[in-house]
Amino acid sequence: KAARLGLRTWDVATTIRTAIHGEDVSTYRVGEDEYDIVVRLQESSRRSVEDIEELTVFYEGESIPLTAFADITYTTGLASINRKDAKRVVTVVGDAATGFNGNALLAEVQDRLTAVDLPPGYAIAFTGESEDQQEASDFLGEAFGIALMLILIVLITQFNSVMSPFVIMSSVILSLIGVLMGLLVTRTPFGIIMTGVGVISLAGVVVNNAIVLIHYITLLRQRGYEKFDAIVEGGKTRFRPVVLTAITTILGLIPLTTGISVDFGRLFRGEFARVLVVGGESSQWWGPMGVAVIWGLAVATFLTLVIVPVMYSTIDPVVRGLRFVFIDFWRNLFRRRREETA
Repeated sequence: KAARLGLRTWDVATTIRTAIHGEDVSTYRVGEDEYDIVVRLQESSRRSVEDIEELTVFYEGESIPLTAFADITYTTGLASINRKDAKRVVTVVGDAATGFNGNALLAEVQDRLTAVDLPPGYAIAFTGESEDQQEASDFLGEAFGIALMLILIVLITQFNSVMSPFVIMSSVILSLIGVLMGLLVTRTPFGIIMTGVGVISLAGVVVNNAIVLIHYITLLRQRGYEKFDAIVEGGKTRFRPVVLTAITTILGLIPLTTGISVDFGRLFRGEFARVLVVGGESSQWWGPMGVAVIWGLAVATFLTLVIVPVMYSTIDPVVRGLRFVFIDFWRNLFRRRREETA
């Protein structure tokens, strides 16, 4: 009916909204203060449904009664319609109660909602904190992979070898044992962001210790040492630098992890009883990263001094086997064929 009268839905909706809720038409200024001028019907003319029925829509010089093309009925509807990417969405928000793990609760909710049959065109998406954690996890995974690849390329270039860098990179895997052990012992939650940053930074420190050890062993072999003697001598010589590097790093991270700090204001005022503060707010944020680096570095340092030399001592048979498969075998095969054709 409204279309036959030349009215649009927007015209009708704007008229009703202006009559009831009002519309800003101008601004009244007093000094530096501004007040909005809102035009709408008087309160006595917008109290009941009958008042709405008396409204008219002005169109091309004519006032058309609302009842001429519309009926008013009582029904239910949405208070507001939210859209995301041009699609209607209904957002349900919830927080985990104190003492409960948010990820565990989310997994339980997802498991229960899998049995829900949704009508065609409907879907459930888990966003918010879980979506942010997934994005952070994907980013840190890519960053960790890129970091390992760059470290491997640099090692291959410097050592002019492929097997030695892989032996050095094994220390990164060994450090993950310490990270998981530390999180279990200290009962620290695995934070995607800070624990992931700790693992990435740990890779560079652990690889540095292995480089110091393997480089000196390789240098001794170039000087004429037998492999076993070079490994023993290299382990004895590089033991102190490797251990001192790990100890100084661990000691430097303990205040950050435990939240130990010194209140210099109280120190200058002579309040020596409360100068040392333990368990500050910073430890809640930096704690997972510190635990990952401290435990990963401690365990990896011990295993680097034991496992890495053992792996280095076994690479020669592996190198010979790979050389035979990829080089000698095909070289001999081509040589025999060339001799047969000749």
